[in-house]
This record gives sequence, C-alpha cells and structure tokens, in this order.
Amino acid sequence: MRVVTKKDYRKRRHVRLRQRMAGTATRPRMSVFVSNKHFYIQFIDDAASSTLAQVSTQNEAFGDSVRNNLETARKLGELAARVAADKGITEVVFDRGGFAYGGRVKVLAEAAREAGLKF
Repeated sequence: MRVVTKKDYRKRRHVRLRQRMAGTATRPRMSVFVSNKHFYIQFIDDAASSTLAQVSTQNEAFGDSVRNNLETARKLGELAARVAADKGITEVVFDRGGFAYGGRVKVLAEAAREAGLKF
C-alpha cells in the first residue's frame, strides 16, 4: 500500500495544470509557491527556459519578521506587480502551483491585478 500525502496531491495537480499552460517572452508564467514560512513568485519564460524576474518574502522589503498571512500575501502581490512592471511585463499567465485558489493565493493574485498586472 502506497502512502499518498497532501504534497503528492499538490504535485499531481501542478503537473496537470502545467500541461495546459506555458509562459512566453511576451506573456510569461507567474508561478506561485507557498511554503510554511514564505511566499515565492517567479516570472518564467518557458520557451527560453529562463526566469525573467523573481520576488519572495525573503526580500529586504519585508525585513526579518515575516508572517505567512493574508496581509503579507497582499504586499507581495503588489511588490510582484512593481517588479514585473520594471522588467516590462504587463500580462502574465497565472500558475497557482497546484495550490487551491483561495485564501492567501487569491489575495496575492487580486493584489497583483489591482497593481496593474493582467491575467
């Protein structure tokens, strides 16, 4: 009998999602990863297999006391939109990474939209 964890299920969902979506240079993939302590966002051009920009809660803008909550997700969404704008990225394909679109992931996405990113 094989033990299947929540992590395994998330990875399966992510593989299924990745079969249908890919980022390009004009419309990169905005990949979101949520760990127990931090959020990570990457803007990826899958055609060239390169990361165009990245931002996380480990940046200097957040300082040392980072909480993995809705307010932090909102701040990171706004920061991600600013970093993307600096790199000339206006439209993205949103990749939730197999995580449920709710709670922190939803707040992060909405904050990025409000800050100017188009999904």
